[in-house]
Amino acid sequence: MRPARARPHRRGRGDYPGPVTRTPITVLISGTGSNLSALLRATAEPDCPYTVVGVIADRDATGLEQARTAGIPTEVVRLRDHADRAAWDEALAAAVARTEPQLVVLAGFMKLVGPPLLDAFGGRIVNTHPALLPSFPGAHGVRDALAHGVKITGASVIEVDAGVDTGRILAQVAVEILEDDTEDTLHERIKTAEQPLLVDVVRRLAAESTGR
Repeated sequence: MRPARARPHRRGRGDYPGPVTRTPITVLISGTGSNLSALLRATAEPDCPYTVVGVIADRDATGLEQARTAGIPTEVVRLRDHADRAAWDEALAAAVARTEPQLVVLAGFMKLVGPPLLDAFGGRIVNTHPALLPSFPGAHGVRDALAHGVKITGASVIEVDAGVDTGRILAQVAVEILEDDTEDTLHERIKTAEQPLLVDVVRRLAAESTGR
């Protein structure tokens, strides 16, 4: 992933450094925002190298309330409010650009992003997937792993490209499939493993972008 251009550090008076500007990230969600919650919790840590500057959803996602409670700007960009998919792609890219992020995180965002967002933020968009890519890409990674009878699956964090879950793999974590697992129980355990993995990747990328 190409390092984003860092904003200048600010220094206070005298010999003591002032607060370091954290890397701004914008998070895209579609649901309850469990990954968003993990990202927000991490920002309370003094050494966290990023801050969430915007949360955008493609529907009235319940996870937006977390951002509003934290005083983070939110926006809903609904597909049905636009003439076609191309118009929605442009509107989504514009909404993200207004938040001025250096990194865009798809955290349970259930739509593919189009050329406008990729052109504007290529190399600076990350996504999670509930399987060990390149195995089981697409919208049903958990279901497909169960159907194939594999014993180990997991979660991946990738750099987003124009394909479907084909981007460069940034990190992975394995999750064992139990004999009595259902799609729901397995997905919940994958989410539990996925959240710290995503936070670790975002922290690393944010730190790299500021040279920390």
